[in-house]
Amino acid sequence: MRRLYPGPMILAGFLLVVVGAVVPWLIVLQIIPSTYALNFVSFAASLSGLILGIAGVAYYVSRRKK
Repeated sequence: MRRLYPGPMILAGFLLVVVGAVVPWLIVLQIIPSTYALNFVSFAASLSGLILGIAGVAYYVSRRKK
């Protein structure tokens, strides 16, 4: 079984949240066209990044307590 490391989880979560924030900003500036699929992908990236980041921080804290 592979070990989970909190650092890459937090980094991946951060990158997903950044993508989830930048894409709507580019849509508002009309640099990229707004489509239903792109809006859904942006929302999914933001939500999954938030969840992954929180899970990474929780795992980091639980490992530091031991």
